Amino acid sequence: MGVLDVYSASSLCMIETHRSLRFVVSLRPSCSFEGNRRWGMASTIPVKHVNEGNEKLTGDSFIRPHLRKLSPYQPILPFEASMDALTMVLHAMLQFGCCGFGERPDSFRFENIYWKLVMDLVAKCGGPPKGSPQVMEALGALKFPYVYPDPESRCLRGALAKDSSLESDYILVGCGADELIDLIMRCVLDPGDKIVDCPPTFTMYEFDAAVNGALVIKVPRNSDFSLNVESIVEVVEQEKPKCIFLTSPNNPDGSVINDEDLLKILNLPILVVLDEAYIEFSGMESRMTWVKKHENLIVLRTFSKRAGLAGLRVGYGAFPLSIIEYLWRAKQPYNVSVAAEVSACAALKNPVYLEKVKRALVDERDRLYKLLKEVPYLKPYPSYSNFILCEVTCGKDAKKLKETARKSFTRPWIVHPPPVPSVLKRMTA
Repeated sequence: MGVLDVYSASSLCMIETHRSLRFVVSLRPSCSFEGNRRWGMASTIPVKHVNEGNEKLTGDSFIRPHLRKLSPYQPILPFEASMDALTMVLHAMLQFGCCGFGERPDSFRFENIYWKLVMDLVAKCGGPPKGSPQVMEALGALKFPYVYPDPESRCLRGALAKDSSLESDYILVGCGADELIDLIMRCVLDPGDKIVDCPPTFTMYEFDAAVNGALVIKVPRNSDFSLNVESIVEVVEQEKPKCIFLTSPNNPDGSVINDEDLLKILNLPILVVLDEAYIEFSGMESRMTWVKKHENLIVLRTFSKRAGLAGLRVGYGAFPLSIIEYLWRAKQPYNVSVAAEVSACAALKNPVYLEKVKRALVDERDRLYKLLKEVPYLKPYPSYSNFILCEVTCGKDAKKLKETARKSFTRPWIVHPPPVPSVLKRMTA
């Protein structure tokens, strides 16, 4: 029995008969029952894009309109792309920036107010974090790089199940947590749907929402960077957004979300995506196991910070079973490379090394925080992450201060460097 499809005015029908294959462009809904098989495809190219007279066809005419207006994401420039060997080491020891990775200071009016110091790992702790010796050995012994990776990342998900005390059925691995953020949006959001964002925070949520044609409702944080839970509740009731993205510890200030506030938000009719990229440095337990009790909670994690594998792109998340089923259907089948999975598995086999790196970073964060408090025009905020946000006071310009410090630290051979407080120079002592 044939299948009858109704086509739009610009529909394109492909009709396969026993004897020939023909393409028919119809000006009104039509259908043919000739032959045994029929296919129909609605045209996604507006009529004006098909060469009209002398109008020149351009490639960007095929791009979705909202993407043509999208501003590109603004990541930091990798230090190896802009510095020589000596300054690379210094830059890896201590990075200076306003609002952190990928942030747009103008969005939050932070550029002249705040100064964010990002610690990869200072020299006294052995240089920037690298994969453990086991990771290096595993990569060196990689035997089958020409074989497609396991589409289910079973080895890694099994190791993560032991590491998190959560069954592997609840765990999905991605090419960095960024891929999972985009995957969640593609599975949840229709064009025009709304999400809640709580700036200042990681701007990838806003960026991916724009890519997926969603609208962003911003609920700014309080002056101490805590969540404005009352405003979130009001927005959810009035605007009916589909999901909210929360980061704990938050980027760029390093604050955490307490259980009471998180439970209030979980009681709302909204999907809560909790990004725990920096959770290892907080001293708090991950909420990954909470997904077994809360059908509207997703928790994201990454190997970029905890294991120094940012360049290999390995992220993972915990999902309710009622949600993860559909993400499995939509994800790219070979999204996590063989090298990435092997490295992550090797890292998890050496928890002593991971704990050592974490402890070194936390100790340096605490030491740096005390030093920053000695600077008369800096007000550092307590941080539960691997960075410290400072408010620049006394009328000083954070952007100019950042540039002055950058020149002083990355050009040690200058005889008369710009004036920088001695306490800042002691940060790497």
